[in-house]
Amino acid sequence: MKRLVGVVAGMAVLVAGVGSADGTAVAGGVRAVPSVAGWGPCPERDGQPVPEEVECATLRVPLDYREPMGHQIKIALNRVKAKVSRDANHLGTLLINPGGPGASGRDLTRFVAASLPADVRARYDIVGFDPRGVGASEPSLRCVDPATYYRPPRPDAVPRGQADERVLLGRAEAYAGRCGNLWSWLLPHLTTANSARDMDRIRAALGEEQISYLGYSYGTYLGAVYATLFPLRVKRLVMDSSVDPGAVWYQSNLRQNVSFERRHRQFLAWVARHHSAYKLGRTAEQTSFAFYAMRERLGARPAGGVVGPSELDDTFSFASYTDKVWPQFAQAWSSYVRDGDVDGLVDVYTKHGSNDAKDENGYAVYLGVQCSDAPWPRRWDKWRADMTRMHREAPFMTWPNAWYNAPCAFWPVRGGTPVEVKASPKLPPFLILQSRHDAATPYRGALAMAKRFPRARMVLEQGGNHGVSLAGNQCVDRHLAAYLRDGSLPPRDATCAASPAPRPAARMASAQRMETPELLGVLGVLGSLIGR
Repeated sequence: MKRLVGVVAGMAVLVAGVGSADGTAVAGGVRAVPSVAGWGPCPERDGQPVPEEVECATLRVPLDYREPMGHQIKIALNRVKAKVSRDANHLGTLLINPGGPGASGRDLTRFVAASLPADVRARYDIVGFDPRGVGASEPSLRCVDPATYYRPPRPDAVPRGQADERVLLGRAEAYAGRCGNLWSWLLPHLTTANSARDMDRIRAALGEEQISYLGYSYGTYLGAVYATLFPLRVKRLVMDSSVDPGAVWYQSNLRQNVSFERRHRQFLAWVARHHSAYKLGRTAEQTSFAFYAMRERLGARPAGGVVGPSELDDTFSFASYTDKVWPQFAQAWSSYVRDGDVDGLVDVYTKHGSNDAKDENGYAVYLGVQCSDAPWPRRWDKWRADMTRMHREAPFMTWPNAWYNAPCAFWPVRGGTPVEVKASPKLPPFLILQSRHDAATPYRGALAMAKRFPRARMVLEQGGNHGVSLAGNQCVDRHLAAYLRDGSLPPRDATCAASPAPRPAARMASAQRMETPELLGVLGVLGSLIGR
């Protein structure tokens, strides 16, 4: 293993909560002193060398920003440097975040560098980071043995009675308790506000007066909090697939159930339109019946001994993120129903639904941030009433989403008061990119974000995929490039047509079928039920 070079040279005195009037963080009246991060070769990842163009570093930040000279933790960074010198052509740092919370930003860096137009990419240092608790940052949060916790088939997420509910509730309470026992010193400090403060430490460590930022999904909320706390430190800001900053986080999950249901029904309707290929029904009602009949059948006999109802939920939730996988998923479903072939279902589960240690780390941080950011109901009666009502309207994702978030009902740190996200006259206009039928971050969230930031401009893509920039839609990407290049904003009410709907694919070998849309592979949604 190569040594990770780049612990910060010098300490900065930082922050107790918000930016000062001029955008610099202060603590006890002492202005922040920039630190300089040293960079060096990256360690191997998954046993593979990292290309030389990518450099790595670590940055020490305060665990508790009320005590900036107290205990320090480490944030892992990487970057692809600009190809131009630091002169008038250099546009500074583009900091990126893939969402989650709990996803590794370092996985996104090379993708963004490779996907931006050459003239834009050449002018930015593209910097990714693992937020506190994530991946290569230290400490890296882990609460359970993933091999045991995720061992399939798991209990059905849709309880059929009190006994089923007690089993599922016990899993949620045990997970929360285990995290509290291991990480009681860290959990109170896993908040979006602290991650935003870490971002400003990164900015200072890079010697930048301002940074540009590209955030996806939950990363839009992180960007909004940063823009609220440090408005003068923002050069350009892009929010792709926006969270509603006024609905964090319990209400956001309830809304998500409805949007996932709508997107799942779009998938079922697409399968029905291609009945000649899949023979699962000629109408959406028929394909819906076929889907839930399959789910029932898997409860009695899991496919390959591993894909039961909960594994099916996890897997097919991925088809709500992108229609590019619809042919593969429909073929696996059809082969199972019509031929009794379980290989396709096992393949899609292995690729898109199974969980490993990286996923468990992301899940632990996801809960650590969301459970702490804002209040959650602590009485399970409230959850049960809401989910019972919503399940009648949105059966696809209501109960699976509830159990994914249920540890927040028992979390050792009670949810605090979220940052009041709001615009400052000092904040430059920025760009919002959104898909109309996005399941994970519904369109109403982007509307709410735009309302809080009236100078922002939105580009609405008429499709339903999650993460619309750098994903193949040239219209969206032109708006992104123009804004990053010189700050050009689109006209109000700008729209882009959706990418063409997928076409049924001929039967292919499993290995050929299992290609993942490249952007989603780095946005933190693989192996997780609900990613943002």
